Amino acid sequence: MSNMKFEEFNISEEILKAINNLGYKKPSDVQAAAIPLALKGNDIIVKSQTGSGKTAVFAIPLCEGADIEETEPQALVLTPTRELALQVSQDITNIGRYKKIRAIAVFGKQPIEMQKKQLKQRVHVIVGTPGRTLDHIDRGNIKLDKVKYLILDEADEMLSMGFIEQVEEVIKSVPKDRVTMLFSATIPESIEAICAKYMVNPVKIEINPEKLTVDKIDQVCYEVEEDKKFSVLKKILYIENPDSCIVFCRTKENVDSITVQMKNRYYSCIKIHGGMLQNDRLDAMERFKKGEFRFLVATDVAARGIDVENITHIINYDLPLEIGNYVHRIGRTGRAGKKGKAITFSTHYENKFLKAIEQYIGMEIPKAEIPSKEESELCKDAFYEKHDTKPVIKKTKESNFSKDIMKLYISAGKKKKIRTVDIVGTICNIKDVDADDIGIINIQDNFSNVDIMNGKGKLVLEALKKSTIKGKTIRVEKANK
Repeated sequence: MSNMKFEEFNISEEILKAINNLGYKKPSDVQAAAIPLALKGNDIIVKSQTGSGKTAVFAIPLCEGADIEETEPQALVLTPTRELALQVSQDITNIGRYKKIRAIAVFGKQPIEMQKKQLKQRVHVIVGTPGRTLDHIDRGNIKLDKVKYLILDEADEMLSMGFIEQVEEVIKSVPKDRVTMLFSATIPESIEAICAKYMVNPVKIEINPEKLTVDKIDQVCYEVEEDKKFSVLKKILYIENPDSCIVFCRTKENVDSITVQMKNRYYSCIKIHGGMLQNDRLDAMERFKKGEFRFLVATDVAARGIDVENITHIINYDLPLEIGNYVHRIGRTGRAGKKGKAITFSTHYENKFLKAIEQYIGMEIPKAEIPSKEESELCKDAFYEKHDTKPVIKKTKESNFSKDIMKLYISAGKKKKIRTVDIVGTICNIKDVDADDIGIINIQDNFSNVDIMNGKGKLVLEALKKSTIKGKTIRVEKANK
C-alpha cells in the first residue's frame, strides 16, 4: 500500500466524497502508480492481479473528466463477462454518484431492446462485453463520437475466451483521439500486439503480481481420489469452519451436484454457474455478498473481478481448466490487506496440471495429510453452532451513500410520456429544493427512479406524495435498491 493520499491527485470534492463513502482509505500501489498518469491523459498498460484495486484506476479519471451535460457516452469499458460488466458499471456509478455520472452495462443473455431503451437516455459510461457491445454499435444504438476513454479490462481473459476479433472491431469504431487503458493479469504476445497497434506511447505499470498471490493467502493442497472429494470437503469445512467461502468446480454439473449434497446436510449454501438465468445469477451473487449464505458453489464465472468482501476461504474442489484461473480464484480471498486461505483438491492423475500451476505462481503449494474422521468430528459441533447463528447481513458499499442520497420510485415512465425535464421541474418546485439536489434519473417504460441528494430525500418524498407530474397522479415511494 502506498503512502499517498487521494487528495494528492487533485480530484474534485465530489469524487473524494464518494471514494471516502466507499471505504477507500488511501491509494493502493496500482492506484498510486497509474491514476496520475491516467488523469494526465496518458495511455497506460497495467499488469496487475485481481484484488489490487484497478477498477478505480480507470473509474476515477473517467468520472473526473466526464461532462455530465453531454448526452452521448464519453467512455467505453470492455469486460470479458456479464458479471464483471455489471460490477464495473456499479463501481463507476458509485465513484461518480455525486457528479451524477450514469453508467450502464450491456451484455448478452438479456433482451437487446431493453438495453436499447437505456442507451437512448443520457449515458456517460458504457460497460459491455465485446459481442453485445459490437452488436449495439452495428445496430446504431451506441454513438461513439464523443468517447474520450477506452478501457480494456481483464484483457487476457477476453483474448482467451476468443473475443479478440470483436475487441478489435470495437476499437476501430472508437475515435482515435482518445485515452486507452488496458488492464491484464498477464501480458502475452497477442496483447502486446494490440497495445502496439492501438495505443500511443503507452506507459507500462507492473505491480508485483506474485506478491499479491503468496503473501496474503495461506495455500494448501490435498491429494484426493475423485470419489472421495465430498467426504474430504466435509472434514475440511468442519475443521476450518469458514465464515465465508467459495467452493470452485470445473463444471456446472459438479456445482449442481455438490450444492444438492451440501443442502442435504443443511449447509448454508447457494450456487452460481453459466447455465443459470442471468437474474438468478445476479440474485445469488447479491445474497452471498450480503452474507445470507456462508458458502457459494461456483464455476469460474465467479472468479474474475467479482468484489465480495471478507471471504475467508477458497476451496478448489476441482483444479481449474485454465492455469491463470487458479490465481483469479484464490484472489477472491486475501483482499484489502486481509489474510485468506486457499485449499486445493488434486487427484494423482492431475499432478502435471498441479505442477504447471505451481510453476505459474512461482512456488510449490504445501501438501497436507487429509484429516481423519475423528479430527473432523471434534469440530462438527462448533461448525453447526456457527451455522445456526443468525447471519449478520453485511452492508453493501452502496448503503454508505444512503445517509445523504435517497433513491425514489415513481410509478410513471415513458408510456405516460414522462420526461426528465418533467421530473426535474416538479422536484424543483418543492420549497428548499433545487437542481443540485437531483441526482441520476432513470426513466423506464412504466416507472422512473431518481436519486435525491444532500439529505433531502425525505422532504422530496413527502412533497411528491401530494403532487402530480405533468398533471398525472403518481405513486412515489423509497426504491427497494
